[in-house]
Amino acid sequence: MMAGNDAEIFASKLKEMGAQTVHIGMVDAEGAFRHKAVHADKAVKLVRDGYSFCEVLQYWTLDEVPFRETAFPDRPAFIDVNSLRSYPFTPDAAFCIADFDGEFGRCSSRNVLRRLLGQLADDGLTLYSAFEFEFNLFAESRAQMAERGFTNPKSFAPENRTYSLQTAAVYGDLIDGLKDTMTRLDVPLDALHSELGPGFFEAPLTYSKGLRGADNAAIFKNFARAYFARNGIVAGFMAKLSQSLPGNSGHLHVSLRDAEGRPVFADPSDPHGITDTCRHFIGGVNLLLPELLGMVAGTVNSYKRLIPGTWAPTMPNWGVQNRTCAQRVINDRPEATRVEFRVPAADANPYATLAFCLGAGLYGIRNRIDPGAPVEGNAYARSCDPAQVFPRDLGEAAERLAGSARACEIFGEDFVKTYAAMRREENAAYQKHLNEISPWEINRYLGIV
Repeated sequence: MMAGNDAEIFASKLKEMGAQTVHIGMVDAEGAFRHKAVHADKAVKLVRDGYSFCEVLQYWTLDEVPFRETAFPDRPAFIDVNSLRSYPFTPDAAFCIADFDGEFGRCSSRNVLRRLLGQLADDGLTLYSAFEFEFNLFAESRAQMAERGFTNPKSFAPENRTYSLQTAAVYGDLIDGLKDTMTRLDVPLDALHSELGPGFFEAPLTYSKGLRGADNAAIFKNFARAYFARNGIVAGFMAKLSQSLPGNSGHLHVSLRDAEGRPVFADPSDPHGITDTCRHFIGGVNLLLPELLGMVAGTVNSYKRLIPGTWAPTMPNWGVQNRTCAQRVINDRPEATRVEFRVPAADANPYATLAFCLGAGLYGIRNRIDPGAPVEGNAYARSCDPAQVFPRDLGEAAERLAGSARACEIFGEDFVKTYAAMRREENAAYQKHLNEISPWEINRYLGIV
């Protein structure tokens, strides 16, 4: 239950926005918003008196099949009044985020991130972060794709080229519509441009403080898909669509500032331009990455991007301005010195990914983990300690996450148990698919053997 003044502030903001309807969204374990639309008066009442939502959000897979059988009761939840924004598709509507509360809320990656941000604040520090997403556009609906068995989807702008002026000029109205949608949602974009491949685009988000960085990322993905669907286009955030095309990254930029707003990662006197705090942050992420990769790479498809020579890292390492590394230090200017975490794909859950990065980084700072020397040149050509090799697939990653004592220590046993169980279920669904008879087998053997 929220304080009465929170409800009053919430009501005042709704009135300023002219909102008659409020879309209250909860984020499931896969990063998808599940929402209910209520009248503004009821939304204010829910803020004041409490909110509830069915627990199934923590127990179902991408295809909405529960992997755990319970009575599926409603669980106590709360509405985050600080998340209130305009709803972009209706002029008199608003949007806000809710989450589970109490003991059950420990399973939520958003709540895990909130708790870690609280620990950071206790140390007098503030997190700033920004995701950047690459995505594919297709000139058809999912229903049309399904009719052809999801083979050879029709790319939007098949003639597209990297940073193409022609793509921007020809499809400017559509792209401007996405920008307008994000403006209404208060999700600022640092840029929006075409990338390498047909229908391939990239949207770096502007950095934000605290929880808002992950909120903006989740909102961008969910509402970008909705915006393009309204225009008869599928927006795909898969990690890897085809071996002939680049993967879709979801790079994450992170930095810390102290109570006076000074950058904690920057030291102009250091040969690499970074402080020991930054170095230890990098060390913690690299140390825990192989063990906890399932928090960052949560789909079967994620692991098909993490291969050599694809602008995606294959082992835990770091370098200064080195795009072949898992962590790239960007030190152009002291005030903008940051770490780019290059492991996540566009399919990553922003809350789990940022929670991992912050939790592992804090672990490194507190334990003064040395990341070793930065990699110079091509990181793919370097060897790796076998103990630090990335898991080969989602199944292996889920088992390593489930068995990690350090994960339970940092993120909580409830979250680790639930999140690892969902990764196991996702991998099990894929394994069942592998047992299906393929067209290749029929073509090769039927009537011949």
